[in-house]
Amino acid sequence: MTQLHKPDVRKANVCPPCPPTASVWEKLIYWLGIGLGSGLPKRAAGTWGTVGGLVVAIPMLWLGFWGFLAVTMVGALVGSYICGKTSDLMGVHDDPHIVWDEWVGMWVSLLPILWLHFYDDALLQGHQLSLLLLYFAAFVAFRFFDILKPFPIKWVDKNVSGGFGILIDDILAGLMAGVVLIVFISVLVTYV
Repeated sequence: MTQLHKPDVRKANVCPPCPPTASVWEKLIYWLGIGLGSGLPKRAAGTWGTVGGLVVAIPMLWLGFWGFLAVTMVGALVGSYICGKTSDLMGVHDDPHIVWDEWVGMWVSLLPILWLHFYDDALLQGHQLSLLLLYFAAFVAFRFFDILKPFPIKWVDKNVSGGFGILIDDILAGLMAGVVLIVFISVLVTYV
């Protein structure tokens, strides 16, 4: 039976193991849920999971904006199942080691940057805005919203359950981070 609360993320937590009786399919889902191992650290699993999502995003750049968007949408569509099933396998609702949601949220936060990179590159080049700087800004903005959970993220986190509940707050954090990045880039381009 799944616990009703998450472990205290301020303390070191061991990742609950996949049950030995799990099928091959369940083990695959479990490994996707923990971000192929990026969510295993005892401390700051969400931050390490977000780093994993950013690392996976780098080769996805070769897909172009529309390919990246398609992978992000598929990741979001299957993410509810992945997060929910991993939670069931762990026996803990929204364990901090479940980081598939961080992966998808990070990818969502990168979408405005990728749009500019592929469709308005002159805007970035003319103002010394490095893609590396923008990726770092996306990472920081996403972690900020994912950790602090301003409204409506906190409300969704508390009131929406299951795999969808695990995933949707990170998608909202990614959307908020994307909006902040658009404002950040607009201000830099206008005043720098």
